[in-house]
Amino acid sequence: MAAFLQWRRFVFFDKEPLLERGEAAAAEFRCPGDSAISVCTSGRGSLVLGDILHLSPGRGGDGVTAHPPKSNIDHVLCSWRITGVLCLWLVFYENTLICTRNLQFCQLELIIMNWILNKLGVRGLQYFYFVFTFQVKVWNLEKRDSSGNPLCTRIFSAIPGNKPTEVSCLTVHENLNHMAIGFTDGSVVLKKGDITRDRHSKTDVLAEGTYPITGLGFQQSGKQTHLFVVTTENVKSYNVSLKEFPMVELDNHGCSLRCSALCDPSQDNQLIVAGDDCVYLYQPDERGPCFAFDGQKQIVHWYRGYLLIVSQEKKASKTDLVGGNEQSSEKQILTIYDLDNKFIAYTAAFDDIVDVLSEWGSLYVLTNNRKISVLQEKDTQTKLEMLFKKNLFVMAINLAKSHHLDNDGLADIFRQYGDHLYVKGDHDGAIQQYIRTIGKLEPSYVIRKFLDAQRIHNLTAYLQALHRQSLANEDHTTLLLNCYTKLKDSSKLEEFIKTSDNEVHFDVETAIKVLRQAGYYRHAVYLADKHSHHEWYLKIQLEDIKNYQEALCYIGKLPFDQAERNMKNYGKTLMHHAPDETTELLKILCTDYRASGELPAETESAGRNKNKANSEEFISIFANNPRELKNFLEHMIQVQANSPQGVYDTLLELRLQDWAHEEDVQVKKRLQEDAMSLLKSGLFKAVFDKALVLCQMHNFKDGVLYLYEQGRLYQQIMHYHMQNDEYAKVIETCERYGEQEACLWEQALGYFARKEEDCKEYISSVLRYIDRNNLMPPLLVVQTLAHNSTATLSVIKDYLINKLQQESDHIAEDERRIKQYREETKKIQEEIEELKSSAKIFQKPKCSMCNSPLELPSVHFLCGHSFHQHCFESYAEHDSECPTCMPENRKVMDMIHAQEQKLDLHDKFQHQLKCSKDGFSVIADYFGRGVFNKLTLITDPLPGRAGTANLDVGLQRDLLIHTKRTS
Repeated sequence: MAAFLQWRRFVFFDKEPLLERGEAAAAEFRCPGDSAISVCTSGRGSLVLGDILHLSPGRGGDGVTAHPPKSNIDHVLCSWRITGVLCLWLVFYENTLICTRNLQFCQLELIIMNWILNKLGVRGLQYFYFVFTFQVKVWNLEKRDSSGNPLCTRIFSAIPGNKPTEVSCLTVHENLNHMAIGFTDGSVVLKKGDITRDRHSKTDVLAEGTYPITGLGFQQSGKQTHLFVVTTENVKSYNVSLKEFPMVELDNHGCSLRCSALCDPSQDNQLIVAGDDCVYLYQPDERGPCFAFDGQKQIVHWYRGYLLIVSQEKKASKTDLVGGNEQSSEKQILTIYDLDNKFIAYTAAFDDIVDVLSEWGSLYVLTNNRKISVLQEKDTQTKLEMLFKKNLFVMAINLAKSHHLDNDGLADIFRQYGDHLYVKGDHDGAIQQYIRTIGKLEPSYVIRKFLDAQRIHNLTAYLQALHRQSLANEDHTTLLLNCYTKLKDSSKLEEFIKTSDNEVHFDVETAIKVLRQAGYYRHAVYLADKHSHHEWYLKIQLEDIKNYQEALCYIGKLPFDQAERNMKNYGKTLMHHAPDETTELLKILCTDYRASGELPAETESAGRNKNKANSEEFISIFANNPRELKNFLEHMIQVQANSPQGVYDTLLELRLQDWAHEEDVQVKKRLQEDAMSLLKSGLFKAVFDKALVLCQMHNFKDGVLYLYEQGRLYQQIMHYHMQNDEYAKVIETCERYGEQEACLWEQALGYFARKEEDCKEYISSVLRYIDRNNLMPPLLVVQTLAHNSTATLSVIKDYLINKLQQESDHIAEDERRIKQYREETKKIQEEIEELKSSAKIFQKPKCSMCNSPLELPSVHFLCGHSFHQHCFESYAEHDSECPTCMPENRKVMDMIHAQEQKLDLHDKFQHQLKCSKDGFSVIADYFGRGVFNKLTLITDPLPGRAGTANLDVGLQRDLLIHTKRTS
């Protein structure tokens, strides 16, 4: 039970008389006649006021007044409901309803209330009971009858059975399918079906009691419809959705008429029953909370989450000075309660309140002296400012929530409340309010207030909440972890970092950095391992904890790509402290890597390609571990024949180093064989530059010569033997590779010619080969040997005699050929003269083509060939050329043309050679084009003439053919 006296009082409503707004506005609420207002209602933009004879609209236009006969409106109670059908219910006897023609679309639910006419007395009351019967009439305000009045759609009797009794109250369900009528004898009549029509309507009597019905109300809970029935002595509820209408008695005390009401959904549509001592709330199956509000209740309403109660207040007035009698005046107190937030929103005294209406967002207090006062609720911000001035922040927060203030508005209230508590020194309470501003208030605003070391606990709590809502940045994480480390609160620190993966509200990398800096290596490693920050895990293990074995095991569990990357980064450190284990891991990584705990089927499903690292990329890790490097490289070439070239080069270098530093002859010989076997494995054929350099650096003779031979560097082999003065090897090299490179003999001759030692034997061997193959001119040989003081004439005597004899033979041969050419030339000249001066007789008996006897017609040529005409036409390409001599003639003509073209190129060649900076490139270009190829002239010009240039073309061709035949 809530104590009424403990509730704070506020003025959240502004009171203003409606008449002060002007006569035009006041006239809207003025009923015809001078009778007191007896009934009123409101809804959907209208206030409806009525007296004993009239019912008129309080807002709208043309009110039409019709004067009924001498009968009165007995009992009317009005309340508004929003539905699709627009109807007005009244209970009356032979009267007329006056209403506004342009009344806005709405539903007026008129509930009968017990109003006993003041001026009828006992006689009138008896007349009323026995002469008149009570009826319920339903009008449709959208339709009009022939007289222009609202159309009456239904009339039915309002008595329980055949026993006439007064109606005390009435209620209608918002879906217009249920109507309940309460009577003064305790009976309740329930109408089910469409209450606006006569059809499909069913009447049931729920109860017949002894206490008058003072309140009725429907509550809809899902598909169940309950009817609250309030009497002067008890409260009941009926489930009207079930056939038997089961009843539950909720309480054994009731209330007076107009002292019950239904709440809105904010209070779960509970029934409010106001007694003289308390106000009770009811659900259909039980009684709810109770509020101790004293005073005699006369009117109870529910408005926008507020409970409105009009109660009676008696006060003694001053003693009458004339008569000396004490008089009493009655005042009515209107109190507006906020049940959720437990305060009084407004209270004021009024004279004789008729009713309190709500419309247009305001409350209208109607008094019996025909005055209306307007109560306008203050806006939410104004109410909050009033609470802020009194430092009632808790109440302000509750009020803001009940008014559905947005999150920004609530956050501002929390901030002000936190600032207030901070100033008072309540830092624990302040930080709780600041936590409620997370997401709206800038965190730096709060953090700056609690940076003092004495308030580190409060700052920790705020930062924890900030991380829980995933709104923390790297700086906030750093600050929180620093708070933990300053407080040395390991339990909180472990709780913070050991959250599940889906509850991580901080930047993991930042946390690892802070923990490492603070010396909490175990926590940092845990975070790095849990959230797969592999580099941080290894960095802490290797640099801070120095746990190298654990780091190696961790790398072995990583996927291939990450294991390869981390071995490149930390391989040198691991090799220095754990060489054997690191070497074994590298062997696995470069052959067929499989992470620890990974099943073979998982790797096979990845595809045919195995996870293999490039072994050459890890050679630098073994910089100070040659023994492990050699072991690693030998393993790689055994399991991987196609290892990178760098692997073989490095292994060769290691073997050569061991060979060069070894002093034991047997071991040195074995190492030499190992090095040669590696060179002869065929892996240095394509790229052997580095291997050659290594062999030269270590003076590995066998390797150098082998590589020279594989690279066909025969001159290098020659020079190598020359440098070592190995004369026999020089001759052997020339004999072995002289056919591939003839210049080797020339180099050998020059080499021996420069030697001052007695090298006659070797020089003689070289000269014999040069002479046999005619590799050098004799003059050049003499010039070469002229620089050697030991090379006497006896050395080259045989060579010179042989060369002179060869030259003599060449001269004799040339003279013979000259004589022969002169004789042939003379003979040709004589034949030409003969052709010019005498006739040519053709006597060949057979065709030169088919070898058949020659017959006319026939074709004869000066060359002596004769053809059948049909044979000539079949085989000849031109009419003027002999088919038999044509191929040879063309060869001769082509040679002549080529000679002429080369004569023309001479000037051009000389010009380019003079103008070019690189004359050798010009000569090479002409050599490539075949300009300097050797040609043989067929004939020379006749003596004393200009040659054959003056001969006609046909004669020149014939001469060439004849010359070819005779030669």
